[in-house]
Order: sequence, then C-alpha cells, then structure tokens
Amino acid sequence: MQLFLSSLMKNLGIVCLVLLLSLTGCGEYNAIMKHADAEYKYEAAKGYYALGKYVYASELLNSVVLTMKGSTYGEECLYLLAMSSFMHKDYEIASTAFKKYYQSYPRGIYVEESRYYSALSLYNTIPDPRLDQTTTKQAEAELQSFLDHYPNTRLKAQAQDMLQRLQDHLVEKEFRTAKLYYDLGSYIGNCTSGGSNYEACIVTSENALRDFPYASSERREQFQFLVLRSRYHLARQSVEEKRLERFRQTIDDYYGFVNEFPESVHLKEAQSYLTRSQKALKGQDLED
Repeated sequence: MQLFLSSLMKNLGIVCLVLLLSLTGCGEYNAIMKHADAEYKYEAAKGYYALGKYVYASELLNSVVLTMKGSTYGEECLYLLAMSSFMHKDYEIASTAFKKYYQSYPRGIYVEESRYYSALSLYNTIPDPRLDQTTTKQAEAELQSFLDHYPNTRLKAQAQDMLQRLQDHLVEKEFRTAKLYYDLGSYIGNCTSGGSNYEACIVTSENALRDFPYASSERREQFQFLVLRSRYHLARQSVEEKRLERFRQTIDDYYGFVNEFPESVHLKEAQSYLTRSQKALKGQDLED
C-alpha cells in the first residue's frame, strides 16, 4: 500500500486534484460520476483514495475499470480498486479484485502485494470456529501460495504468523467437533447412518492429529485423551464380538497417551481406563 501511495502522490496533477476535492462535497462527486471522460473519473478516484474517501474511490473505479482494461492505466486501476475495497473493509470484494489483478498481471508492479492482500482479506473474514470453515481454508491456501511464490518476501513473518493462526483456528474447529461427539456419548438420535458418537469422536480426533502435526502440545494432549476416553466407553457399549478387542485398543491408547504426556493432569483418569480394561479382559465386572 505504501508503494502505491508514494507513486500516486508523485503526480503533481493528483496533488492539485486532492486539494480541490478536499474543498468540495457530495455535489462535486456526483458531477464527477456523471462525467463522460473515463480518464478524468480515474484521476478523481485517485484523489479520493488519497483523501481516504474509499467508498467514492471504489465507486468511481468500478465505473471505469472495464474501460481502462488494456490501457496504460488498466493495471493500476484494478489494483487501486482492490485497495479501495480493502481499506473500506469490504474484504470479500477486495480479495476477489486482488486475485483478479495477480492473475491478469502475473508480472505486474503490484503482484506481490496483491497476493498478500488477497490472503489478508480472506484472513479478515474467517468465521467463528463453530461455523463452516471454507473461508479459513481458502485463506490458508492463499497464504501458502503467497509464501511459495515469495519465500524471501519482506512480509514473510506476517504471513507465517497468520498461517499459524489459521491452522490453530482449524484445530479449534476440529476439537469442538470431537468434544461434541464425546459429550453426545450414547445418544443415538444423530447416528442415523449407524456408528456411534464415540467412534465419530475417535475418527475426528485422530484425523486432527494427523492433519495438524504442528498443533500445540496442549491440543494434541486433549485430542489423544478424547481418543482414550471414547475408546473405553465404546468398548463398554460394544457387542460381545467387538468388546474385548476394543478394550485391548483402549490399553494400547493408554500407553500411547502416557508415553507422550507422562505429566498430564489426566493421568489418574487415564489409569482408571487401563485398570478397568484389564479387568474386562479377565472377565471381571466393571464398576460404573
């Protein structure tokens, strides 16, 4: 953005236009919008952008962007339209415009910034972890693409930080989903296609551990403990032919858990699952 503003203000005519526009109001804007000269409207849009009047700038640029395509102003016009939308916090439109810019001008002067701001725009729209995370995954892909194209970019630290935050966000989504399955327990109202909530918790947790290897140690512990708890309860409610094998799996999960997290706050509960599973394998009754 700083690169664009500095090049924008180098034009003496734009400086004069900025001064003029700062003294005029809505009536002058309406007159400019009705003007037949696309280049005049484009110069006015740059003036409004420099004044921070991004809505005016965006509307004017939208009215001329197709006309400017293919001209000497086409590249700058599209980038300025994207930046105007971004500065106005219209992030979905901004991301689309930035993406169109770098696809249309792969060697353009603003291509690196466009890739970054396209990702940043998506990043600014990520939803609550309880909702669908399609936008989060799109932002993650866009950031990764930016880093792949510019591994030594000056924006590397910011991009990597956002990428980590997005991954943490997706991990949070999976943890909430797994925890919900566990909390539903033996409830069968949502298991219309067979299976059980405990099985769904195990699958969700194990997938998260595989798909997010850089998740925090705390989250990995929580996922693994959910697997252990769910495995034990799944074994208890299983039919006879599956019961013993699932208790054996519970024991395996216990040792895997304590080996990775020997100081876990859940060790006492984990030990109880081991003891009960061992009793089950010996044919002893399990207390509630």
